Amino acid sequence: MPQFMLIGLCEPENEAGQAAFDEWFIDQHIEDTAHCPNFIRGRVFELKGPHLDIDCVSKYISFYEVEADTYEEAERVLNEWQADPDAWPGRKRHWETAARLGGMPMKIGGSGWYELLRDYDGPAAKG
Repeated sequence: MPQFMLIGLCEPENEAGQAAFDEWFIDQHIEDTAHCPNFIRGRVFELKGPHLDIDCVSKYISFYEVEADTYEEAERVLNEWQADPDAWPGRKRHWETAARLGGMPMKIGGSGWYELLRDYDGPAAKG
């Protein structure tokens, strides 16, 4: 089955919003989304330094590995999953946090589906 990666470039809305971003996005949203059917895993990384002398566009980047026949199918399943208030036991807490914070406490700099073309393991790969 084809594999896709959903990538999100996300930031807190401002410095004052860091704690809300951490609570909702890092501590809850990544896990919530990773429970979606067809999802293999969800991960989030924080930028610690540039590579070469190129500007970095986001302090945080999220990755969701997904198996689906097409990215359209993956998107449909994700949208249905995120709309279901009873999708998994942690959903209620996640939605309550968003309501308490007044919505999603972040800005999104970009997001998209990428299809896996090649996969290479390096010497440090465990497997």
